[in-house]
Amino acid sequence: MGPLQKTDASVIYERSLNDNEELTPQIINSTKTERRELDIVWRNVIIYTLLHLGGIYGGFLFVTQAKWATRIFAFMLYVASGLGITAGVHRLWSHKAYKAKLPLRILLVAFNTIAYQDSIIHWARDHRVHHKHTETDADPHNATRGFFFSHVGWLLVKKHPEIKAKGQAIDVSDLWADPLLRFQKNYYLFLMPLACFILPTYIPTVWGESLKNAFFVSAIFRYVYVLNVTWLINSAAHMFGTKPYDKDIYAVETRPVALVTLGEGFHNFHHTFPWDSKTSELGNYALSFTNIFLEAMAKIGWAYDFRTVPRDVVLKTAKKSGDGSHPEF
Repeated sequence: MGPLQKTDASVIYERSLNDNEELTPQIINSTKTERRELDIVWRNVIIYTLLHLGGIYGGFLFVTQAKWATRIFAFMLYVASGLGITAGVHRLWSHKAYKAKLPLRILLVAFNTIAYQDSIIHWARDHRVHHKHTETDADPHNATRGFFFSHVGWLLVKKHPEIKAKGQAIDVSDLWADPLLRFQKNYYLFLMPLACFILPTYIPTVWGESLKNAFFVSAIFRYVYVLNVTWLINSAAHMFGTKPYDKDIYAVETRPVALVTLGEGFHNFHHTFPWDSKTSELGNYALSFTNIFLEAMAKIGWAYDFRTVPRDVVLKTAKKSGDGSHPEF
């Protein structure tokens, strides 16, 4: 058994149900989804439109003009920022699915800042709201409103009042208690531009890349690409796939999304067992680079106390609640 499977999962399963209510699967909430006129935030529409036009141009330069060193550098930034989301703000800080020593926590905060998807404290708070109030008006990217809304539309309109109301009830005291997360939050407006745009633009010029290529490829194209693959978890992974663990929820298993998001596309499993550190029932980690990364961190002692669900619980749940697509049935 690898480092990700060493914890006594049965004990963790009970602890998750009793002590961490905000992390339990699919809490049924009385908040319904109501159709209402969307209040468009035109500033955001303009910003995201310009970003995506720049990303398309950067993708063109990536293929046609950028030096190989710049392409490799952009890919490395994609992996780093992806890990800052998957291994960092998602599994470590949102779900407390494992523990990390200070060097890994510093690394993941740096990676997360490169990703520029808001501070860890705010991202984790919204994600806890998403899990506790999934597919209701309190869910920031409610998939019942359609693919476009859950992918990017939720960022282009004013938030539903329920999101703020339910968000204020979410306990994030554990996040504010972490001085590293407070540091990122307090200095985010300085750290984020430096990590996400300025350094990724400057560094490729060291090996002779043009400023134009460096900016549009390493900064803009890479940033927009990471945004969209992350958004696929909110949209495609709540719509297109199988439901082997719980057929009554929107979240699905989708391997293409798992591939581009470093392992986060096994979403039916994740929403059924959100505290599991693997976010999947994979036997091998071919589609989850995040799991490979965490295995490596466990081997050097930087990550530990991984939480996993007992296999018998997984199978019983799949047999009772799944859609029959689990390979065991």
